[in-house]
Amino acid sequence: MSSIELLLDDRAEALVRAEWAALAEAGLSSLARHEAASNRPHVTLLARAGLPPALPSGRIELPLRLVLGPPMLLGTGDRRVLARSVVPSAALLALQASVLDAARPGDDEHFLPGRWTPHVTLARRLRVVDAPVALALLGDPVDASAVAIRHWDPATATLTTLAAAPA
Repeated sequence: MSSIELLLDDRAEALVRAEWAALAEAGLSSLARHEAASNRPHVTLLARAGLPPALPSGRIELPLRLVLGPPMLLGTGDRRVLARSVVPSAALLALQASVLDAARPGDDEHFLPGRWTPHVTLARRLRVVDAPVALALLGDPVDASAVAIRHWDPATATLTTLAAAPA
């Protein structure tokens, strides 16, 4: 699945990577074990097969203030995604809606208004029985900023920066 993603500021990225490392050191599922260059803490704005690197034609305001909130478990069954919630501010919701509108029509069920759950993934396939241990390793909510928007195309292994905060 191709995706359009918000990247975090250096401090927030380091904090998320530290949580990845803590989970891995405890022998739990963690994105720390995924060493591809594309693996960075991020918030997915839109994902679907063959998604073009499209952005809305209007002005993109970066940096965008974010709050990485409390952890949450996503999914069903005995294994879940462990993620940091991202507080859905009006600015974040407006940006995500504008990215959705700019992309060609597609299967966007999880990204439609009222259905999208902004988050930063910490682990995939975490066993539910390990959740209490995992949650104890995570820190408090984090004030952060989104500093760039990128497009990830796994078919070509291409990362393209679509927008970035002024230096």
